[in-house]
This record gives sequence, structure tokens and C-alpha cells, in this order.
Amino acid sequence: MSLLITGAKLADGTSTDLYVTDSGVLGDPSDAPGAAQRIDAAGLLALPGLVDMHTHLRQPGREDAETVDTGTAAAARGGFTCVHAMANLTPVTDTAEAAEYVQSLGERDGHCQVRVVGAVTKGLGGKDLAELGRMASSAANVRVFSDDGKCVDDSLVMRRALTYVKSFNGVVAQHSQDPRLAGPGACCHESEWSGRLGLPGWPSQAESVIVARDVQLAELTDSRIHVCHVSTAESVEVIRWAKKRGIKVTAEVTPHHLLLDTPLVAGYDTTFKVNPPLRTSEHLEAVREALADGTIDMIGTDHAPHARQDKDHPFDVALPGMLGLEQALAVVLEVMVNTGRLDWPTVAERMSYAPARLGQVGEQGRELVVGEPANLVLVDPSARATVDANQSRSRSRNNPYHGRELPDPVVTTIWRGKVTYQR
Repeated sequence: MSLLITGAKLADGTSTDLYVTDSGVLGDPSDAPGAAQRIDAAGLLALPGLVDMHTHLRQPGREDAETVDTGTAAAARGGFTCVHAMANLTPVTDTAEAAEYVQSLGERDGHCQVRVVGAVTKGLGGKDLAELGRMASSAANVRVFSDDGKCVDDSLVMRRALTYVKSFNGVVAQHSQDPRLAGPGACCHESEWSGRLGLPGWPSQAESVIVARDVQLAELTDSRIHVCHVSTAESVEVIRWAKKRGIKVTAEVTPHHLLLDTPLVAGYDTTFKVNPPLRTSEHLEAVREALADGTIDMIGTDHAPHARQDKDHPFDVALPGMLGLEQALAVVLEVMVNTGRLDWPTVAERMSYAPARLGQVGEQGRELVVGEPANLVLVDPSARATVDANQSRSRSRNNPYHGRELPDPVVTTIWRGKVTYQR
């Protein structure tokens, strides 16, 4: 099947027609056959397919919460044509065989491209390095490694990991959480709110001290560090300092850390329990500014589905995490575009080009021109809707935007020339 998309606008505002050939690449619109399926895109924006560096697909191990099928369907609904599947699975993705298995699930069941993130340490234990080289040379071609959910807090282990991945141009993605300052029970931003609610505090410095250590280790090893889910003003300042020094650091911010704040925890609704926790307004303002000025390079959704039984507990006991894929672009549009902080070319950079470069995904994050892979999303910037968690394509329902009116921008997602979502 081939598609002819007419009257779309590109991120720079120019109008264009796009011909999606039956081989999954963009062709010359004048060559489109009369039998091509036509999509009238008047009033719509065409962006390169979105790429997420931080997705929890839960398969294998917790298929009751999410599968590759349901998670990538949610990704397609959000405009994504590629996601990076984090390693905290059962079994942990810490061997070449485990990485290739996750890759095979993506090839079999994916509604978008699935790239594998390998663990940094065996079993996420923080001590012995996982099979970094074997995962890199495997069929999964792993280039990003993370113990996300747990911090690699041992400085020597992190130095060794950074040194090792440098040999094949890999990157270590860190969950920055000093376990002595913010232990496993920490669940609320340390502030008057944590004291008032009687919840264990998670101070902002528990993030920034790890970020500060890691960027210096990256400088020592001349290797690449990626900071996951930046949530604090202090971390932003460290990253800004490191970039000025020429250290090879990149960073992401989640949609929820752009929009949602600590007072939402006051009702003890475990939907709003996330790690790192929702922060207060001064931190939200800092990460918004950092995303706008490029200190933070990209959006990473940290899409973290959970089965109902894992959230139906007292706040300090429930598992942390929330859905993120389907409303990611909506939140960026609401917080950053509609307020004038970002224009559309920069949205494309933060949500497609930059993560594709970091993950070294050759077919993603490409210009929408003849000869390039047909990975794109059609966006209606003016559409709005009230989010209904029960309409999610995810298997889980821990959606923090339920009942909130937000933009509803994604109209059509096309991956490798095939429509994977159509409103």
C-alpha cells in the first residue's frame, strides 16, 4: 500500500505533499500512483516520528502490566515510531541472549521500532558489570545501558562502565538517586509537603550529587553519560556547568516533571507516586527553562505501567511510576509550545532528532524528504480533549492525566510506511 499525504506543513512552516511508497520510504509526490491511498492533511503538521529513550515495556516478566504489543500501541498513539525498552525486566536484560530476546519481541509484536537498553550491572545489583560488549555486538546492537530504577552508586563501578562502553561508542544512562540520601522508602519531594503528609522525603540534592559525580567521571574517562528524568534545579545547574566544560553529557526530562507538581500528592493517590518524585514549582520552572535552552536535550517519557494490584497500596508502599507515552506530545505542546518556550523545529529536535542520535538509531530522526524512511506523525496543534485513562492503549491505567483537559495532537502515526495509529 502507498499513501499520498497532501497539504501538510513541515515544522518550519513550509507546505508539502508526502508520498509514502509501498517500500516504506518517502518518494516524489509526482510519482504517486492513482491507486495510492490519500490523506488530506490540510491544517496538520508533519513531524518526523517521535523517539523515546526511556520506555518500560514490562515484557518479559510483568505481562499483567504491559506487553510489547500494548506498550508499542500506546507509543504509536502518542506519535512515537521508536522506543527504547529499559532493562529492568524478568529476567534482567544483562546478557546478549536476553537482549536478543527483547529485540525479537519487538520485531514480532511491535507497533513501532523497539531498541533494547542493556543493564549496566548484572541483575541490576550495582556490583559486577553486565555483558556490555556482548550485548553491543549481538543482533540487538545495544548502545545504551542503564540500571534505571536503581542508581549505579558505586563510583568505581560507574568509572569502569563508562570506560568499557567508550570502546564501541556506547552511553550509560543513569538513574540519579543517592541511596543514602534517598533510600528505597523515599517517595515525596523533601519539603513542607513531605513533612505535612508524613511521607519519607526525597531531597533534590539526592539527584544532583550523583549527577555531579557522574559528569566528572565522564570527563575523567572521556566517555558519554546520559542523565535520566532530570527533576531538580540543582541537577540543571550541574549539567549546564558540565556542558560548558565540554563534557559528553546529555539529559532528558519527563512530561510529568514538566507539568505535575508536589501538591498533587496531597490526596495520597498512588497514581502520582513516581521516582524521582513530583517536584515543587521552582524545580518545574528550572527544567522547563533547561529544555527550552538546550541544557536538557530531549524528552524521555519514563512510561512506567503498573497493574492495579501494585498501585492499590498505601502511598509509601505502592510501586512508583506512571504512564507517559500517549500524552507526551500533548504535555510538551501545552507547557512549552503554547507558552512560546519552544517552536516546532525545536520540538522535532527534542523529541525525534536528539534521542535518535543518542540511541544511534539510523532510520529514525530523519528529515521528511525524498529517499528517507517513512517514519512520521501528523499533528493537529489545535485539537483538545479530556484524557480518559480507560481509553488508553496501554494495558495499565495509572495515567496521571486522567480527567485533565490537554491538547490531543496526534492524528496519524506512520512507521516504516505503515499506518500504526489513525484517529
